Amino acid sequence: MENQQKDNGLQIELSDDVAQGIYSNLAIIAHSSSEFVIDFIRMMPGVPKAKVQSRIVLTPEHGKRLMMALIDNVKKYEAQFGEIALHGQNYIPPIMGPVGEA
Repeated sequence: MENQQKDNGLQIELSDDVAQGIYSNLAIIAHSSSEFVIDFIRMMPGVPKAKVQSRIVLTPEHGKRLMMALIDNVKKYEAQFGEIALHGQNYIPPIMGPVGEA
């Protein structure tokens, strides 16, 4: 895939295999004082074991930037396509496994 030009002049290369993406239907987030760790997992129905597909390690500053970008994109998505329904009005994401120092 060709390089994508950003407004600030930064060129970002996206290889063909990365451009395919990785499906994830669960994310587990942990943090320490110096980093956030996000594990993206694919859970399959009837399969008791799930494998981490990708792990992303971020600084706290980049973690907050990611959060703000996701909030902005969800608002834009909902403005165009309607509200995203969650499972129940008081939805709380599942907490799985220990959350500790990374």
